[in-house]
Amino acid sequence: MKRTVAMLLCLLLTASLLLLTACGDQTELQDGYYTAQAAEFSHGWKEYITILVKGGDIISVEYNAENASGFIKSWDNAYMQTMLHAQGTYPNEYTRGYANQLLERQGEGGIDAITGATSSHTSFQILAQAVLEQARKGDPSIAIVSTAH
Repeated sequence: MKRTVAMLLCLLLTASLLLLTACGDQTELQDGYYTAQAAEFSHGWKEYITILVKGGDIISVEYNAENASGFIKSWDNAYMQTMLHAQGTYPNEYTRGYANQLLERQGEGGIDAITGATSSHTSFQILAQAVLEQARKGDPSIAIVSTAH
């Protein structure tokens, strides 16, 4: 009888430790706004991602870049025309494409590159990992990340 009680207590203790360990795992996204921003400017622009998490799910993603004066890249019509003719895409198109992939996949799986925006694809992936880590930790501070490649 004593042996059975001891085994039962041992099993309960083990189960409790496993449960506590599982509860401490912060793989779930915490509710809030999170931002990751490039540490440096690239070609005059500094990229960033901001996500909104609610109920553990990403419900909004903004991916863009700004210049030193704070002007948003996807609003730059001259840049859009130049890039469209040279690359076949432009910031307002590929930023939404990458953001939509992150939203649809909820941070799971890879992000497919968009032809003509492969440099931004690399930066996006680095920033996405950083912003998701902020959301897992529940850390609302802006993550500053090197995206140099």
